[in-house]
Amino acid sequence: MDRPTFVYVTYIATSLEQLWDALTSEAFTQQYWGEGQLQSDWQVGATVQHINPDGEPNWQGEVLQSEPPHRLAYSFQPLDATENQPSRVQFELQQYGTLVKLTLIHNRLDAQSCLTISRKWTASLSHLKHLLEIADGLALVA
Repeated sequence: MDRPTFVYVTYIATSLEQLWDALTSEAFTQQYWGEGQLQSDWQVGATVQHINPDGEPNWQGEVLQSEPPHRLAYSFQPLDATENQPSRVQFELQQYGTLVKLTLIHNRLDAQSCLTISRKWTASLSHLKHLLEIADGLALVA
């Protein structure tokens, strides 16, 4: 049986480089991930973790693809998961004039987590878009 896939597409008034920095900067991820931040050196094979405000990891994965500023992919495994196979997160960035098309594909999900994951991604990426499109957000990334 096929596992669910969540796809989210948005257009952000920014540059490829600023969006890439927003996706990979620990300080900036803390702004739109809500509780916590992402930590990694974003090299293929490196660990990526979401660290909560108490300094504890919530989930971890491995960087599978890193092609700045166009494509980033990593595995995603909640630390309390009962399933052995991690899901996969992929960001694709394409410049369209003054906008960047951001496509998020989160696949290999289990049916139980698909709805929760989709709500969290929608909120996080909407917040990311808002931060990048205001002057203060651009200053944080620059």
